[in-house]
Amino acid sequence: MIKCVIWDIDNTLLAGVYLESADRPPPPDQAMLGVARELAGRGIIHALASRNPPEAAEYVARATGLTFAAAQCGWDPKSEAIGRVIGELGLVPEAVAFVDDDLLERAEVSFALPGVLVLSPEDARDAAGWPEFRPAVVTAEARRRGQMYAERRHRLAEARAFGGSREQFLRYCRTRVVIAAAAAGDVPRLHELSVRTHQFNSAGADISQPELAALIGSAEHLVMTVTLADRFGDDGMVGGCVIDIRTGTWTVTLLMMSCRAMGRGVIDALLAWLCHAAARAGAPAVQVSCLVTPRNVPLRIALAGAGFRAAEPAAAAVPDPDGPDPGEAAAGRGPAVFARPLTGPLPAMPGWATAPESP
Repeated sequence: MIKCVIWDIDNTLLAGVYLESADRPPPPDQAMLGVARELAGRGIIHALASRNPPEAAEYVARATGLTFAAAQCGWDPKSEAIGRVIGELGLVPEAVAFVDDDLLERAEVSFALPGVLVLSPEDARDAAGWPEFRPAVVTAEARRRGQMYAERRHRLAEARAFGGSREQFLRYCRTRVVIAAAAAGDVPRLHELSVRTHQFNSAGADISQPELAALIGSAEHLVMTVTLADRFGDDGMVGGCVIDIRTGTWTVTLLMMSCRAMGRGVIDALLAWLCHAAARAGAPAVQVSCLVTPRNVPLRIALAGAGFRAAEPAAAAVPDPDGPDPGEAAAGRGPAVFARPLTGPLPAMPGWATAPESP
């Protein structure tokens, strides 16, 4: 699935060349604007990469009314600008499309970033009907995704200027994490998270809505949701997990978290809650079944930070759907179980997190 479309400006989003019309900048190209609005309504975010001064991006935002999650304007090669956007938004090239009217620019990007889907404006008119641009579920969080990324940009700017620790900054932001039992109405968003998350996804695959609904109604499982907000905005549901409680040990069969929550204390709060809730229920340990892939290294680092250790040797490497990583493949990694005994001190629940006291 494409998560972000990066647009050129001249003769692409604008019906003309910005620097050749300084007194009266060209208006938006209505066909491209229609495509961009349609995709934004499906939760696909937009960004800019253009050979123009920074004020061109400001004009395009005003003229189109679109929210851009990132903008790179300057005179570097387009592939470098796109690479910076990808890094800033925490995406992978395979989740990105780039639209440009210039054949040479498209060729340069295709050669330098082969994972990016490169389109001409003519291609973009048809792309709205392609499977890569049609998510199966469009949730309220998805429709606000562009605004959330804009809020993220403001948050990062303040973080760079903040002089204190990460915990102090999260408190300064009035971070609020709420962990709660899932309800039937949460199923579409939980399914969307299972499809879209990679860096924080223990299962490496999506889970269907009927499966989720059955698990929520099961006496043998707990399904939890995680929501996140701060003074910059409300991110809505950013994560969740499925816990098998049939045996004494709590087994997390699926743990997933949006990359928007990265670095904001959310995964720490969820792992701490799992340990405390399982201990209150009398479980001797918590274990997370984790399919080892090149993408979910951040999840495995978070597990290690919370005291989880691999309890079983990994099997053969699992191919990454967006391309193999030779280093991971050579390591021979595959499914593993990360376990944490519930003896001794447990991870502390952050002060900005609230959760049920018991399952």
